[in-house]
Parts: sequence; C-alpha cells; structure tokens
Amino acid sequence: MPLSLKVPALGESVSEATLGTWKRAEGDYVQADEPLVEVESEKATLEVGAPGAGILKRILRKAGETVAVGEVIAEIDQTAKPEAARPSSQQKRVDGPAAPAAAGVNGSASGGTTTNGNGAAASASANAGDGDGNLRAPPSARRLLAESGLPASEVKGTGRGGRISKQDVVRALQDKSQPAPQEQDTSSEPQSVPASADAETPLTLRPDGARERVVPMSPLRRTVARRLVEAQHTAAILTTFNEVDMTNVISLRERFQERFQKQHNVKLGFMSFFVKGAIEALKTFPSVNAEIRGTDVIYKDHYDIGVAVGGGKGLVVPVVRDADRLSFAELEKTVAALAVRARDNKLTMKELEGGTFTISNGGVYGSMLSTPILNPPQSGILGLHAIQRRPMAVGNEVQIRSMMFIALSYDHRLVDGREAVQFLVRIKECVEDPDRILLEV
Repeated sequence: MPLSLKVPALGESVSEATLGTWKRAEGDYVQADEPLVEVESEKATLEVGAPGAGILKRILRKAGETVAVGEVIAEIDQTAKPEAARPSSQQKRVDGPAAPAAAGVNGSASGGTTTNGNGAAASASANAGDGDGNLRAPPSARRLLAESGLPASEVKGTGRGGRISKQDVVRALQDKSQPAPQEQDTSSEPQSVPASADAETPLTLRPDGARERVVPMSPLRRTVARRLVEAQHTAAILTTFNEVDMTNVISLRERFQERFQKQHNVKLGFMSFFVKGAIEALKTFPSVNAEIRGTDVIYKDHYDIGVAVGGGKGLVVPVVRDADRLSFAELEKTVAALAVRARDNKLTMKELEGGTFTISNGGVYGSMLSTPILNPPQSGILGLHAIQRRPMAVGNEVQIRSMMFIALSYDHRLVDGREAVQFLVRIKECVEDPDRILLEV
C-alpha cells in the first residue's frame, strides 16, 4: 500500500492552495520528511515533506494547479529500496511544469532531470545558468527560467543580494523579444492557465506596441484585497494623527548603537521604541487592544504585536508574541528574523495569526502621511512615517528637529475619539522621552 502525500492543514478557514514546483521527479528515492513540493495558500507558502522513505511512485497533481486541503497529490512506494531507483526512471519527465527541480536543485531546459553519482536530481538546465546550484530565486522564477530556456546568468536580479524574481525573468524575456513559455498539453483540447496561478506570471508577455497585459492575482493578493474590503465594510474606521519629535531617540541610538550591536549582534532600530510605546498605550487604553465578537467585546490581556513587512509575495503581518515581555534587543532580533522569513516566504501559519494590534512602517518607503487600514478583527493599527528634519518652536526658540507623523486608525464602534487621541499622545510621550519606557512611567 503506497504512502499518500497529502496537502496539509493550512490554518483556520483555508481550504485550498496552489502547488509550486516539485523538487523531485517520479522514480526518485526520497527520505522521510524530505521537502518534495511547496504549497502556496492565501496566507503563506509551506513546504510539504515526504511522509516516509521510498520511491516517489506517482505525482498526481502538477505545479500551478489548485488543490484542496487533505487531497492526495503524490504516492510513495515505501517498500522499494534506494537501489530500485533506476536512472532511467529518474530521467523520466514529469508532466507539465513539475519537471524542473526546485530551490537548491538545478532544473532542465528540456523539462528533464538527470542524476549525479549519488542518485540525486541534478541539472542540465538553464535554470541555474552558470551551473550554480545555489541560485537565489523563488520556485516561480526557477520554473519560468526552466520553461523558457533562459540562462539565469542573463537575468539581472533586482532583489536583495541579487535575488531573481519572476518579474526579473519576464523583463529579461521581453528584452530578448521571446514569447512567454506556455505549458504544453498533450490532449486535444487547449490547456488553460489556472485562476490561482502565481501573481507575477503573465498569461502572455507584452508584444511590441501592446499597452495591456493580464496577470492573475496570487492567493495572497486575493486575500489581502478581500480583507481590506472586509475591513472597510465591517468596521467604522477613523484615523487620528499626531507628530513625534524623534531627536532624543536618534541621539540615544547614536550614543549606544555600536555598543548595542556588539553586545546583541543586532542593530538598535526605531521599531522597538514604538512597540514599547504602543504597549504602554495599550495598557492605558485597553479598548484599542480588544475586538468585537458578535455582541461581546473581547479584551486581550496579552500583547501580540503584528509588524507589517514586505514579503517575497507581498505585504504580510507576522506577529511578535508576548512583546511586553521582550527587551529592546529581543524585539529587534525577533522583528529582524521575521522580516527575513517573510522575504524568503518561510513564515508559518502560526507566525501570521492571532495579533492583537498592528504597527505598519510606511516610512521605510518614504511615506510622509497615510491612513492605515485595520487588520480585522483588531481595533487599532499604528502607522509610522518618514523622519524629516523641520524647524520647530522649542520654548521661545526655533530649532531644527527630527519629526515623524504617526497615525492611528481605529474601530469607532469600540474606541472613542478621545481615547484614540490620548492613545497617540501616550505613544508620543514615551518615544520623545525614552526614559519613560524604561521606567514605565
């Protein structure tokens, strides 16, 4: 009886996902828990590992297809021995875009894989371009490279550290005036692209003179769109503003940055000050840390702060658990680690769920002022903005100070305007005089 590889549970209310590129081909011998394929849900991208050791007997669903939670997507023959994995079977092509090997393994420009002396899937592909098996690109970009036959060396990566995105590949193909690779179907009927295809995969590349192109929304982008509209329709959202003098915090960072970084191996940023300040404000005004559930108000006596970051597939909000119990160094390390995991699409469902309040820093992109939208069912979100040096009246003098606008969007069904204004004033007090945070006064 073969072992069944099933789509795992992907979190509350998530019932389907999109398959990424298969990392192994039919006939390959796989180890227990070895990652075989990625599944992208509307909230995160997860790796699915082999339920046991054996030969990957059958791949039942192709990359790019929509699959249901609990659905069997492959079968593993656990009675087979490694020596039964014949080279001829490992060279066999997997139908559709499942053929190219995934992250860390080179794919084949012709859709096939070969094996090295150890029997592992190896590359003859333009997927790696220069033969480097450590190509820094997501599965979607690797798949497009393999399907088009474009060497990775001819693609300029615009991501951090030269990471190649799917849009980088599309641009490179456009520069070469090559049409987008289309999946081949051996049936007599034309094959359509699934509606849940990757967000960056165009149905057709733009020919010369064309002014439009169609790009299907990814599950993550569809979820973001749905939740933003949901927030506008279900909550009475208002936004109040204030401004914070960041001069003292900047001075403090300059004095202690070198010592802090040397001791804790992480930079002292601004986010930890605002997390600490927000927690003090939430303790003073608990309705901002609450949610409406039916006809009840649920007050949260814990502080799980969501920090919005730009991930590899869009904006995500990982959660810093029990942030009130963390030191400045622990906050900085946690936020930095979550940001890296978001960029690499490695966040788990647990890391994205259950926040009680959110902080979004549009200032890193240069935003001067904005009105953030609530992250349901939360009742408040704090928006941070760019720091700008401006002349300010300080006593009877005009001084150049480092100023930042901050915004609080809140659910007026639960939070009164007076509370919202005083909430921002409390944050302003804490950040402008950092000793308040340390002394909790």
